Amino acid sequence: LFGQRMPSPILLAPTARQRDLHPDGELGMHRAATTTGTTMIVSNASSFPFTRIARGADGPLWFQRYATRETEPNRVALGEAQEVGAQTIVVTIDQQASYYERDLHDRHLGGTPRRVTRRVPENPPNPYRVNPGRLWYEWKLFDDLRPMCGVPMLAKGILTGEGARKCLEHGIDGIIVSNHGGRAIDYGPSSLEVLEEVVEAVGGRVPVLIDSGFRRGSDALKALALGADAVCFGRASRWGLGAFGEEGAQKVLEILDAELRQAMAAAGVASIADIDRSIVKTDFP
Repeated sequence: LFGQRMPSPILLAPTARQRDLHPDGELGMHRAATTTGTTMIVSNASSFPFTRIARGADGPLWFQRYATRETEPNRVALGEAQEVGAQTIVVTIDQQASYYERDLHDRHLGGTPRRVTRRVPENPPNPYRVNPGRLWYEWKLFDDLRPMCGVPMLAKGILTGEGARKCLEHGIDGIIVSNHGGRAIDYGPSSLEVLEEVVEAVGGRVPVLIDSGFRRGSDALKALALGADAVCFGRASRWGLGAFGEEGAQKVLEILDAELRQAMAAAGVASIADIDRSIVKTDFP
């Protein structure tokens, strides 16, 4: 994938502030990924600087970026990431607005319990959020970022064939089909149900990856059968990190890989190359 040989088509999706789950944070997650040979996509909103994460272990790293309207912050962030070894840049273009209703029932009441480094903030009086810092997004963004990237550049957050075709028109090297883990709005499609539309639109010209809602290795098999080149896991790895730090994250990655192998065997396929559309059924009455 992008010239990188990977032992598994499972990657770690970018997820923010991992130190809130465990003191190891992204440092532990990267060590776990290195041990298992898993590629980790580091979030723009990580608990530690990307440079520190990159120097903490030797495994492959990609860098996820929420672009700013101003050019210089993008140039600095992308330059620093590539300087310390980012092999791919992932530009997220979704999540302009969100409503985290679940947070109201979670733990955001202010005061205690505490996070690792600071008090938990209270919920905002209005949980509906629109991020003005992203409402300006337009396809020209990729034209502006392209000269800053000496490595492959991916677009994350694509849910339509039309969007995929626009990405190709603007020089994107790969696409991540994603609905941001279902966290933006309850009424959008799942990433898996639009995957084939995106794959068809791309027509094999660039790799297509996917995330959002994947919990088991067997889930990864479904996506691979529907045309994905790789599958990114977010929450599942966070559960392992939160429970047991680096060792927990490593164990989750090992379980996911074992589950994928078992599901492949049950489907009668001996290698990733043998996986095809025939092993899944989607046209239920």
